[in-house]
Amino acid sequence: MNPTPVVFIHGAWLHASSWESWKERFSSFGFAVCAPGWPGEPATVGEARRRPETLHELGLDALTDHYARIVRSFDTPPVIVGHSVGGLIAQHLLGANAGCAAVAIAPAPVDHATALAPGDPWPVSMDAGRFRRLFANAVTDQESAELFERHVVPGSRRLLTELGHGGAVRHPRAVVDHGNTGRGPLLLISGQEDRLVPDHVTRAVYKLYGDSTATSNLKQFPDRAHSLVLDSGWRAVADYVLVWLAEQGVRADPSKW
Repeated sequence: MNPTPVVFIHGAWLHASSWESWKERFSSFGFAVCAPGWPGEPATVGEARRRPETLHELGLDALTDHYARIVRSFDTPPVIVGHSVGGLIAQHLLGANAGCAAVAIAPAPVDHATALAPGDPWPVSMDAGRFRRLFANAVTDQESAELFERHVVPGSRRLLTELGHGGAVRHPRAVVDHGNTGRGPLLLISGQEDRLVPDHVTRAVYKLYGDSTATSNLKQFPDRAHSLVLDSGWRAVADYVLVWLAEQGVRADPSKW
């Protein structure tokens, strides 16, 4: 029997390498892991910074379709774990009955009711100062600088527009089927010091699932910011996800579900 796959989807301004620690941790529990980059994403952070045009015009359609093909390519439905924009995509795919379970960590807002206000900070380019203020405000200056150098890449102007940045009309893919009662279990995670996707936004998304009989859970991590999947506290978040999956009956060996 093939082990249960786990597909990790990163968010804006981060490279797929930001999931390396998670991949090792989940692999050690027997899961078959993969963290595919965005379509056209260069292989390294350095190359992505030298070629910013490769990501600037990437939109939500291309991004969602890319991961939908990957998720549906497995014989065993995978667990989908997404951060930020990846968390939105994870919810969208689970609502479309792709994947056996999903975890959305500090997810970009879904549906118009939970859109960020026009004045909220979603910069197209993420320099070290912005990263410190918006992503890594719960760690030291030194750790923030190290994380920036290791993982941060240019963003996509088109994607931010489609997510409603600056008051733009949100793209139809920026919604999820939160009324689907036949989907797999969903875990929403927030950092209570998150400035990019504030805790209240994730709580508002959680409330959208309130009328569904499908499993929906919320975990709030105090003193954690938007960098909670890649900073020095990542393991506490990853281990919580592993325990939650086991509680839902999702294990590395699908024959034991």
